[in-house]
Amino acid sequence: MLKEYDGKIRLVFKHYPYRYRDFSYLAAQAAEAAGAQGKFWPMHDLMIERKALDRQSLLGYARDLDLDVSRFTADLDSGKHLHRVEKDVQLARELDIYQTPTFVINGRLLVGFRTLDNLRKVIDEELAGK
Repeated sequence: MLKEYDGKIRLVFKHYPYRYRDFSYLAAQAAEAAGAQGKFWPMHDLMIERKALDRQSLLGYARDLDLDVSRFTADLDSGKHLHRVEKDVQLARELDIYQTPTFVINGRLLVGFRTLDNLRKVIDEELAGK
C-alpha cells in the first residue's frame, strides 16, 4: 500500500506494549534491537506470526533473521532501547490512545482493526484536503 502513495505519505510506527501482557515490553525492545540492524519489520512480522515473545524465542528469531545475536542480546540485556519504548508509551498517553492498533492520519484517530480499503479512503480524503 505504501508504494501506491510513494512520496505522499510516510509510515511511523510507535510502540504501545500492553502493560499486563507478558513480555510485551521485551518484544518492543527486540523490534528496536532488530531495527538497529536493519530488520525491524522482519522481526515485527516474525513476532506476529509465531506469537511467542519470551526471551529465548526472541533470540531464536534473531538467529533466524541472521542478526548479530551477540549485539542483539547485549541490546536486550542492557535495556538500550527501553527509553524509546517508554517515550512512545508516554506519547500514546498524551494523545489519549488506549488501544492497539490505532492509526493516526493527519490527526484523525482510527481505533482498532481497519481494512486497507478503509485506510485508503481516509488517506485519499486527507490528500484531497477534505
